[in-house]
Amino acid sequence: MKILQFFQYIYLVFAVLFIWDAISNIGEDSNRVIISCIFGALAIFMFFFRKKFRKKFDNKNK
Repeated sequence: MKILQFFQYIYLVFAVLFIWDAISNIGEDSNRVIISCIFGALAIFMFFFRKKFRKKFDNKNK
């Protein structure tokens, strides 16, 4: 189950990358900024969703 916990934190890495991409492109392309922000928010949501799902799965096995 350690590998699932590792993949959980990869979502945070992707969120940081997407938010950094949005910040670096603020003045250039507004569509790219919006899409990067959406993907960043989705990655943060997936991190918390996977974290909650993993805890529920661990509690079920006990």
